[in-house]
Amino acid sequence: MTSTVLEPEVRASRSLGTVLAVVGIPVFMVTLDNLVVTTALPVIKNDLGASLTDLQWFVNAYTLSFAALLLTASAIGDRLGRRRIFLAGLALFTVASAACALATEPWMLIGARAIQGVGAAAVMPLSLTLLSAAVPADKRSAAIGIWGGISGLGVAVGPVVGGAVVDGLNWQWIFWLNVPIGVLVLPFVARVLTESYGGSRRFDPVGLVLSAAGLLGVVWGVVHGADDGWTSGPVLGGLVGGAALLIAFLVWEGRTPAPMLPLRLFRIRAISVVNATSFTFSLGVFGAVFLLAQFFQVVQGYSPLDSGLRTLPWTAAPMVVAPIAGLIVDRVGARVLIASGQALLAVALGWMAVVTTVDVVYGSYVVPFVLAGVGMGLTFAPTASVVMGAAAENDRGVASGTNNTVREVGVAMGVAVLASVFASAGGYESPAQFVDGLVPAVWVGAAVVAVGAVVALLIPGPSKTR
Repeated sequence: MTSTVLEPEVRASRSLGTVLAVVGIPVFMVTLDNLVVTTALPVIKNDLGASLTDLQWFVNAYTLSFAALLLTASAIGDRLGRRRIFLAGLALFTVASAACALATEPWMLIGARAIQGVGAAAVMPLSLTLLSAAVPADKRSAAIGIWGGISGLGVAVGPVVGGAVVDGLNWQWIFWLNVPIGVLVLPFVARVLTESYGGSRRFDPVGLVLSAAGLLGVVWGVVHGADDGWTSGPVLGGLVGGAALLIAFLVWEGRTPAPMLPLRLFRIRAISVVNATSFTFSLGVFGAVFLLAQFFQVVQGYSPLDSGLRTLPWTAAPMVVAPIAGLIVDRVGARVLIASGQALLAVALGWMAVVTTVDVVYGSYVVPFVLAGVGMGLTFAPTASVVMGAAAENDRGVASGTNNTVREVGVAMGVAVLASVFASAGGYESPAQFVDGLVPAVWVGAAVVAVGAVVALLIPGPSKTR
């Protein structure tokens, strides 16, 4: 059966700025929560008696549920109404934020973070779908660039907000802050956006279970490998079982008539290459950020706020660079911007690994931090532009969801892999041991991102996007 696709419409009285606000504020919230806990991790570790494994799950519980449900949430939005599911995701995210703030045990925070990720999974892809369809084609790249800047802002202020809140109040207020914002934004979104639907896509529960269980198994195995031993039964079971489930997922998606992940998208060269680059980018960069955000506190004794402020040359740059990249991507080409961004990131991470010692002065980090921030800014908006430009109109929702899924899986794998490298070579027992673990982990991150820079050169030019 063929159904008519009803694209989102902006009410005549609503400006583009208003639409950007109603999709941008929720996006800011969910991107903020990717990194907002990083500068608070040492404090949460002491307050809840958490282990290194718990710290990883405080991040990965969010990113894994986020990644596992992005495509399903996008499909549900196409079928039941994009605005309706967008609002439901924002409401769930808000409630789960309160649950995070009320946690008194590591397992409680991990569980609440997982529920937060479910809500975020409905917000992120639908925000880009709603925005992309609500603006004229000639303004789409600029609008996506602003959207990328908002995402970059969430990344930029995450460590600073986390540090400021922990210093001024306590770590629970990192999550309480989401509650009044969510409550205020919900009616604003409901008033501004009109309902819209995509194709009548059927759900794929088998694909959802196989992909979610496979990802969980692999990440669980990597997280526990350093502590339990890579040849231990549970770790091997997680790695092998997870890999088998992911292979079964791909086989199923290739045969089922209504896949949650249409494999035909990966026959489009631009989409397959940009997804590979998104994965290496997230794995290398966010895995390094997870550890570097703790360095200034654990090794050099700075407060959470001072630590967050020291990351600003890195985290603030995307807020400035991403909108510019969105404005020039049609003239310069996504391949040039993304490949250059990944190369800058690889150089920056390698530079950090070289200069890091127990008594390194902060000035040694400023230049590589700026290079890393510019590299991230050159990545966000051009990646979104490639995905939205290469996909057919009816596939934009699932294409956006796929790219976000790949990126969030990269974040989870990056935290797990680089923390495992860290644990194998060092630990939290002393500043020297922390550095012993940090340096090889950041080198691994640099190598992974360098691979992504080479892969990005395969992105086709503007006239051959599809």
